[in-house]
Amino acid sequence: MARYVDASCKLCRRERTKLFLKGAKCYTEKCPLEKRNFAPGQHGQSRRAKVSEYGLQLREKQKIRRMYGLLESQFRNYYEKSLRLRGKPGDNLLRFLERRFDNVIYRLGFAPSRKAARQLIMHGHFSINSNKVDIPSYLLATGDVVKVNEKSKKLDIIHDAMKKVKDASMYPWLSLDKAAMTGTFLQIPERADIPLNANEQLVVELYSK
Repeated sequence: MARYVDASCKLCRRERTKLFLKGAKCYTEKCPLEKRNFAPGQHGQSRRAKVSEYGLQLREKQKIRRMYGLLESQFRNYYEKSLRLRGKPGDNLLRFLERRFDNVIYRLGFAPSRKAARQLIMHGHFSINSNKVDIPSYLLATGDVVKVNEKSKKLDIIHDAMKKVKDASMYPWLSLDKAAMTGTFLQIPERADIPLNANEQLVVELYSK
């Protein structure tokens, strides 16, 4: 499976905004973006040309795609699916992304980042409705219960991540039982509830060309 193996901070510098690809570390560690607020590479500082409409749309698409850690083909597939549903395609796209298993694990606080969540899922540390699921892209449905498997409850990476979860009701579409190390996907979220500083309409405009 293809995956990005270069420095995560390069992606933040390219989009000129924090993507929080390292999870909580992005809040506590000194971010390279603060020191070098320009695109990476030899000509990063010299690129001051006016950004075109297409450029704005492309950068917004790349920003959202990189936040959720998806390949272009995966991201495009979610967009195509969002067109077949009722409602705004941009809102539907974000709902698909929020329903992904790796994102739910991250939102519940069982992993410090989406990247770490994917690795934990593929190693078989979680189950959905008492069934072992090792597919990060699995889409959760209303009422699905996510649980840390019994043999995995002592993992330091999970406990360290959960220590940083202060509010069990931080997202209205999720519920968390920290003592039992379980979470429930209550409903598909509304756009207003998704804490994502992005303009998904620009993605729709880009793909509509």
